[in-house]
Amino acid sequence: MRHAGLIAGAAAAALVAAGAITYAVAGDDGSGRTPSAESADAGFARDMAVHHQQAVEMSYIVRDRTEDEEVRRLAYDIAQTQANQRGMMLGWLDLWGLPKVSSEPPMTWMDMGGMASGKDGALMPGMATNSEMKKLGELSGKQAEVFYLQLMTDHHQGGVHMAEGCVDRCTVGVEKRLAQGMVDAQQSEISLMADMLKERGAAPRS
Repeated sequence: MRHAGLIAGAAAAALVAAGAITYAVAGDDGSGRTPSAESADAGFARDMAVHHQQAVEMSYIVRDRTEDEEVRRLAYDIAQTQANQRGMMLGWLDLWGLPKVSSEPPMTWMDMGGMASGKDGALMPGMATNSEMKKLGELSGKQAEVFYLQLMTDHHQGGVHMAEGCVDRCTVGVEKRLAQGMVDAQQSEISLMADMLKERGAAPRS
C-alpha cells in the first residue's frame, strides 16, 4: 500500500502541474515573443515529446506482460502522465507555428547533439534500443517487471537530465515549470522503482 500511495501521489502531482499549464501559449513572460525553431523551448518540446512517446510504449507493453498490480499501476500512471505532457508540448509547437521535427540532431538545443548516436533506435540519453523494446515484448511475469523497471529507470534518468536542461535554458515560464515538475516527479519514481527492483531481487542497471 505504501508504494501505491507513492505512485498515486507522484502521478497526481504531475497531472496537477500539467493541468495548471494547459492554457499556456508562447511568451508567458510578458514579452509576447514566440520562441524560434532553434530555441531551447522548441528543442525541448520536440525532443521530450519523442522521449515521452517511448515511455508510453514501454508502459503499455509491460501492462500486457505481467499480472502484478503494483507494476501495472505504475505503468498506467507513467503512460497517462507522459501522454498528457507530450500532447501539451506538441500543442505548444503548433501554437508557436514551429515544426515538430528538426534536421538537427536531438539534444542540439543543449549543445549535446552528438551525445546519442541513434544506434539501434536510441535517439537520446536514457532511451531504450529497438532490441531492448523487442526483448521487453517477449518477456513475461517477474522478468518483464524487472526489465521494465530497469529500462524505465534509465529512461527517467535521461529525461531528468533533459528537463534540467530546459529549466536552465528555456525562456517560456510555463515550459520551465513543466520541466521542473518532470524533474521532481521522475526523481521520485526513480527512487520508487529502486525499491520495487530490490523487492524482486534486482537493481538498476547503472
